[in-house]
Amino acid sequence: MTPDTVLTIGRDALGVTVLLSAPMLLAALATGLLVGLFQAATQINEQTLSFIPKLLAMFVALLATAPWMLSTLLDYTRLMIVEVIPRSIGS
Repeated sequence: MTPDTVLTIGRDALGVTVLLSAPMLLAALATGLLVGLFQAATQINEQTLSFIPKLLAMFVALLATAPWMLSTLLDYTRLMIVEVIPRSIGS
């Protein structure tokens, strides 16, 4: 296994990780922005107010994108097991 192969595998793993975490992070970001605007408009300065809406938004995002996330993760795992690992061991 060459250093170039290791870097490629690591880069692909990080790319898949970012891709899978993006829907929940974007939902939390949007919810935090909306709650922040609400707090600014009403002058409510409660730090814990945004926790439950963010948690619910992330849960909804997880439910909405779970099939896609599972498919992406399975495709990546299948690629690693079927192609990359045997090619790396064989060389």
